[in-house]
Amino acid sequence: MDEAQMRAARALLGWSQTELAEASGLSLPTIKRMEKIGPRRSGFETVEAVEHALEKGGVQFIAENGGGPGVRLAKSEK
Repeated sequence: MDEAQMRAARALLGWSQTELAEASGLSLPTIKRMEKIGPRRSGFETVEAVEHALEKGGVQFIAENGGGPGVRLAKSEK
């Protein structure tokens, strides 16, 4: 996950940065920093917490596979 995927995933869910911070158990300044300079400078547990929160919300991360990384909403099972 890079900063663009993180912002896109949050936008797909319609979450504010505050909502992502609450869902991931992280501080708002941490979320803001990750979206600005990228999660690569954050610890493994921090990145994992954000990814888990976004995936629990219904986001799927798409591997690069030559076309660039991305995100999408998972199909809801109704």
